Order: sequence, then C-alpha cells, then structure tokens
Amino acid sequence: MKVSGFTIIRDGVRLGYPFEESIKSLLPLVDELVVAVGDSTDETAERLAAIDSPKLKMFASPWDAKLLEGGRVLAVETNKALARCTGDWCFYLQGDEVLHEQDYDRLCAAMERHLRDDSVEGLTFRYHHFKGDFNLRDPLPYRKQVRIVRNNIGVQSVGDACGFGKRSASLATRPTGAWVYHYGWVRPPRTMKQKMAEFEHLYDAQRGFGQAEQRVETDYQYEVARCEHFTGTHPAVMREVIARQDWTVPFTQVPKWRNTAWWDGFLRKNFSHLYRRAS
Repeated sequence: MKVSGFTIIRDGVRLGYPFEESIKSLLPLVDELVVAVGDSTDETAERLAAIDSPKLKMFASPWDAKLLEGGRVLAVETNKALARCTGDWCFYLQGDEVLHEQDYDRLCAAMERHLRDDSVEGLTFRYHHFKGDFNLRDPLPYRKQVRIVRNNIGVQSVGDACGFGKRSASLATRPTGAWVYHYGWVRPPRTMKQKMAEFEHLYDAQRGFGQAEQRVETDYQYEVARCEHFTGTHPAVMREVIARQDWTVPFTQVPKWRNTAWWDGFLRKNFSHLYRRAS
C-alpha cells in the first residue's frame, strides 16, 4: 500500500496557519507529501523547505484571481496537488488541520482494511473545531469530512475545497473513527482579523487580491458563547504553538440546556430553510 499526502498553502506564516504542524502530523502516515505552494508574500516556502523531509514534494502554483468566485480557487489548487499524487490512497489535510498521534494505528488499519474493496472511495474523519482559545471547542460546525480518497477513480475536490466528490455521484465512504483537530479559528486576534479580511476576497471575484498590503487596524472579536471546554489532549506537534498563546478570550461555560447561543446556532444549522423563509 502506498499513501500520498497532499495539501495547499499560501501566506501561511503571515495569516497564522499551523501548516508546519499540520504537515509534520501527516508525514508519518504517508510515503510522499505533495504541497502546492501559492504565490505567498511571506516566508511560507522557506518554512516548508526547512522541514527537510525527503517525502515532501513541493511545487509553485500561483493562484488565479479569475477563479475567486465562491472560493473555487481553493478546490482548483487542491486538485492540482491531488493530480500529482501517486499512491493508492490520497490523504488530504488543510493548513489548519492537524492529526493526533493517538490515531495513527487506527488510520493505517483503516486504509489497509479497505484497500482492496473498490466500493470504498473515501474515508471520513470526525472533527474537533477550536475557537478563540486552544481549549475552547465549538460543537456546532460540520461533524465529519472526507480526508482520504482512493486515487485514479475521478475523485475531485469540490466547492471551496472542504470536501470531495465525483462528477456522477457522491462518494461511497467508510468512517475511520479518527479525529481532525481544526485550528482555523484560533489565532492572535489581529491575525484572525487579517485572515478574515483576506478570506472574504476568495469568494468575490470583483474584489480580487491585494488585501495583503491593507493591514487591519483592529482585533477580531471572538464569539465563543456556544463553545465548551475541551477536556482531551492536543496533538504533540501543537505543544509549542499552544504554549505561545499570549491572548485571552473571556468565556464562561453555560449548560447547553440554557445556552441561548448554542440553541440559536443549532436551530440555524439544522433548520436554516425556516430562517430563510422567515426573512
């Protein structure tokens, strides 16, 4: 069994992505790791080179401003990296997603178990979404996603690269039982504000790039009322990142049954059609 890892990254240092930790958490599970490196304005490429692993296969891939509508450029770049994978399985992580070493054996076993079953096209993960603070978990975003796909069967990254699919149908998947630790909403407040300002441009072709030079002047205000304390352990590769946290986010945990923020989020997530109809 050969396993290819793949990912994309652009301006990872400036925008506070734990992409080095993400890659290091994936390296033990793959035979090669393909990285599409966007046209960054910081030292992202140098940080990648410093990882110094023979498994890394980096290639430069400038982002096309004509593909910004709906975040499509993210899927396009992801598919460029996927196309260079040579393994039986292709294992994807985004730059703010990290694996826990406690799941390594489980993941190897899942890939081996389903390798010869061609009816299995992808493998899914459960998610821990952290917000504001490394020890605050938001229970409401998506609960699972496909992160391992079978190679050479027409699977492609879709939408804004959050998931995968085939032209004719959705993927036939099996669960791995493993977790992805998603740190996309944990950054210094000023960095988070900058990231959000630039991320909006990835969904609006009329605005284009250029926000990198327009530095934000205010901090991001984290909304964490619906969160809960995280009682588990973080991946070992995240220890230094977590130890560097120098900001605080005010938080008082409220029991879910009387947490109005949680219930509002739950209803909007599961009954969004009713909210749209009411508005």
